[in-house]
Amino acid sequence: MTGPCASGLDAALIGTLYRAACLAELDALKPGNVHAYAAGHRMVLADFMTSADVSAPALARAGDGVGARVHDGVAATMAAVGQNTNLGILLLCAPLAVAAERNQTVATVLEYLDGADTEAVFAAIRLANPGGLGQAERHDVANAAPGSLRDAMAEAAGRDRIARAYMTDFADVPAIGLAALEEARAAGLDATWCTTAIHLAFLRSVPDSHIARKHGAALAERIRDEAACSLTGIDLAARPIDRLLAFDASLKARNINPGTSADFTVATLFWDALSAAGARLA
Repeated sequence: MTGPCASGLDAALIGTLYRAACLAELDALKPGNVHAYAAGHRMVLADFMTSADVSAPALARAGDGVGARVHDGVAATMAAVGQNTNLGILLLCAPLAVAAERNQTVATVLEYLDGADTEAVFAAIRLANPGGLGQAERHDVANAAPGSLRDAMAEAAGRDRIARAYMTDFADVPAIGLAALEEARAAGLDATWCTTAIHLAFLRSVPDSHIARKHGAALAERIRDEAACSLTGIDLAARPIDRLLAFDASLKARNINPGTSADFTVATLFWDALSAAGARLA
């Protein structure tokens, strides 16, 4: 089932806006992640730029469902760079792309996810093989896919913020990401520092799922608290590069990568761009 459908944004525009969101995220200083100011975690900026390029056609392919866009985006990425650089990004951006194309809300798109979406997403996760995935008692990706993707996401929602997004109609994006973006723009920050503001908002507001998967929930909460305390009162208008790079180096020295915060940063930029182009996502 696909639900009611009306003409929305053109696929080419959706692909352009997705690629732009991916590249904008890379340009910003995001402590702990790979970005234009510093590499890290044995990954380089070029891999992420290539990933944005090769995954955009699948992410924006007209008529495809969420699962197909995620799977084919991951497959194109793995073929091009040989490692998982964007599974989380695709899981968040695919429902936004479908909503924009169909002129639907994100909630409607998520409501009509079906078994084909589940099979494709499970295959994408197996292909990407994200770090710290582990095993689940129910709906493990190594087993047969369940009939409902939302059932699978519900099982993981307590430990994974992206899975939780599928259960909350992506509530974190407007509540944390878009709110931070609006505040940053009101403060007169340029686009790159607005992106940093989004990333820091996620980093300080909720424990990062990627950290939790690799290092445990307790450390994820400590890093959230560390970010909230160490960056209190930071003035992004002053472009505090040295202070942010010091925190960046501290995280990378401990092999800590807040990758989910970066994924939500891309999703926030993509949501904002789609909305500005006329999509009614909420």
